[in-house]
Amino acid sequence: MIAAPHTSNWDAYYIRIAATVMGIPVKVAIKDSWTKGIIGPFIRAMGGLGIDRTPKEGSQRLSQTQVMAQLFDTSDKIALSIAPEGTRKKRERWKMGFYWIAHEANVPIALGYLDYKRKVAGVHHKVVYTTGDIDKDMKQVNDFYRDITGKFPESFSLDLRYEEGSTVD
Repeated sequence: MIAAPHTSNWDAYYIRIAATVMGIPVKVAIKDSWTKGIIGPFIRAMGGLGIDRTPKEGSQRLSQTQVMAQLFDTSDKIALSIAPEGTRKKRERWKMGFYWIAHEANVPIALGYLDYKRKVAGVHHKVVYTTGDIDKDMKQVNDFYRDITGKFPESFSLDLRYEEGSTVD
């Protein structure tokens, strides 16, 4: 599930509340070490899902995308929440891990949102199934987020690579 726009630290708090109200078992992938030690129980209770990329004996180290895609093989119910901007700052090119995770795991991309202007949070009723045609698929994603307003609107941008007439490559 995409979590966008991501323009404030408050987004994590509000998405956690919204997901709980909607009954969505949202998980957030983080470095495995954060789920251990004294803070570990709190991080896991907040939906933190530790990602350990340590290779198993005799195998190669998997990419973070591969490890996250494998989570769908081991869980009956999981909604992996990813902020595609990767930061709260304005970013005209999104990180595409969410796309390749969904593609590799053969799961749809849900379009989660916090719209501060309308004071609503939710998940759009339409999901995006990856086709491998990233231009076509991402145009659907951009079309949805075009009218969603983050807490700090000046800090959000669609992925301009998939906007007509854009010079961002």
